Amino acid sequence: MTFKELNISEPILKALTNKKYENPTPIQEKAIPTALKGGDLLGIAQTGTGKTAAFAIPIIQQLEEALFRGRRREIKALILTPTRELAIQIGESFWDYSQYTSLRQAVIFGGVNQKPQVDKLRRGVDILVATPGRLLDLINQKHISLDHIRHFVLDEADRMLDMGFIHDIKRLLPMLPKQKQTLFFSATMPSAISKLSRSILQNPVTVKIVPVSSATDMIEQHLYYVERQKKNQLLISLLRQDLNKSVLIFSRTKRGADKIARILNNSRIECEAIHGNKSQVARQRALSNFKSGRASVIVATDIAARGIDIANLELVINYDLPDVAETYVHRIGRTGRAGQRGTALSFYSQDEHIMVRNIQRLTGKKLNPVLV
Repeated sequence: MTFKELNISEPILKALTNKKYENPTPIQEKAIPTALKGGDLLGIAQTGTGKTAAFAIPIIQQLEEALFRGRRREIKALILTPTRELAIQIGESFWDYSQYTSLRQAVIFGGVNQKPQVDKLRRGVDILVATPGRLLDLINQKHISLDHIRHFVLDEADRMLDMGFIHDIKRLLPMLPKQKQTLFFSATMPSAISKLSRSILQNPVTVKIVPVSSATDMIEQHLYYVERQKKNQLLISLLRQDLNKSVLIFSRTKRGADKIARILNNSRIECEAIHGNKSQVARQRALSNFKSGRASVIVATDIAARGIDIANLELVINYDLPDVAETYVHRIGRTGRAGQRGTALSFYSQDEHIMVRNIQRLTGKKLNPVLV
């Protein structure tokens, strides 16, 4: 299957060719034809499956085909996402796929001066990518109207729940037109999210991609038994063996992430830490340094990492094992994307045997310890 076979328009195909994208991922193959018909969709898929293109491409194509030339631009597509980092990355994807169309877009999020965002909105945009807080702020200030929305995307719905945004979403929903296409994406479907999806979707097509147990097939996994006080020594040793690789390290706590980053930098391994206590400027700078190669290692907590989308990430290291087995799958799924192979290394100590057992039960794979 190729993108051309999905009846995608020439301007979008040209943009995909520029990015060297030829074959759709499973969620793109299933979701794009459905979304192009204008119906509602429920997508159950983890990060890294290509879901952004699965909703961006059909929205761009439908808006370009229906564009009213010469009239004032109104916001016609709203993409709601939980984190600033994810909003920026979705905005970049929309720009990539729409660069040969006449559509305009804006990305808005909190933690920064709103004036540049408001100025862009005043010039007129077709597509708006937003986090809930800043969107509500600008609606209350009369800078944004949702009266002309034709396409609404709720992305990372389960993470919205985790981060306490469900109340904001429920405030926003009545502001949207009744007649619109809704595309709802979530990695998991806890009861609150399932109830929310039923309340806003009309006769949706459900697309479910990759059961959690098989998400790790393309990832080489290794387990290192190491006492807590020797973790740093092992980490430095492993990173020095793979100095040219891009590495994402997971820490259970914000303080732990800062400590790991400090130890690595003191050992002359260029490293950045990213978590919720960092300012927006610091987080964007850290991501920029990592993506540009100025820092080859980034340390993150789970919530902060959910917004990180790094192409061709080669290595994930679990400095701390997560308390929930599903989180392990989400973590290591940062590597081994889009058919590429990846590597995941996990440290565990005496008190973490239960976590290892739960991970093995979920993935259906035995993790063989590496002798250190």
